[in-house]
Amino acid sequence: MDRLKDKVAVITGGVAGIGLGIAECYIAEGANVVLTANHNVEGGKKAVERFGEDRALFVQQDVANENAWERVMDAAVDKFGKVDILVNNAGVGGVGGPIQDTKLEDWNKVIATNLTGNFLGEKYAVKVMVDYNDGKGSIINISSVAGLVGLPMSPAYSASKGGTRLLTHATALQLAQQKLNIRVNSVHPGWIDTNIIPEDQKDAIIQTIPVGHLGEPQDIGEICVYLGSDESKFANGAEFVIDGGQRA
Repeated sequence: MDRLKDKVAVITGGVAGIGLGIAECYIAEGANVVLTANHNVEGGKKAVERFGEDRALFVQQDVANENAWERVMDAAVDKFGKVDILVNNAGVGGVGGPIQDTKLEDWNKVIATNLTGNFLGEKYAVKVMVDYNDGKGSIINISSVAGLVGLPMSPAYSASKGGTRLLTHATALQLAQQKLNIRVNSVHPGWIDTNIIPEDQKDAIIQTIPVGHLGEPQDIGEICVYLGSDESKFANGAEFVIDGGQRA
């Protein structure tokens, strides 16, 4: 307990699925959280009611919109005084299919949310960590196993998650060279039991997982606790794969 005591975390897409699992773990470990979502406003209200207004804040946000990032960070500082941790979790799966049938508008939507949104998150997190937290902090980018091995029918998703992986590397090196104590790491979930997975496909998916079951949102939350805490002070520019052994 209290591994994140007195820390303030911004978690995008933090009101359902993996993001909510991360938020639950953060609250349990003593952090205050700023949760964002673009469409699930009701989920945001319920999360704040559950965690308490003294510990949680919800801000509606389109992560691909730069002005929205300014509003989120301003709201975090206004309520909690600083930001210690950013978890870039918001993402979309997009429309699957062969690349020759992929529409540019569908490609752009996935890249805007999954990759440009992460770039903007890093940009504004670094600014607020420098201004309000003595240049200290932890940025956690939620990528995917699809950022390590391409999914043949999801070119945009694979590109966005692979781009997030290398964005993580590049930013970690840049901030270290600037002598800023802001670490940047990526987390690569495998199949996690959320509403994204259709019920009629779960059994077939489980057959591909060596440990024999789906992961839970809290499995990602726990690694994010470690990366947000001071315990991970020497972890930087690293990739953490949580997939039940699929990439082993």
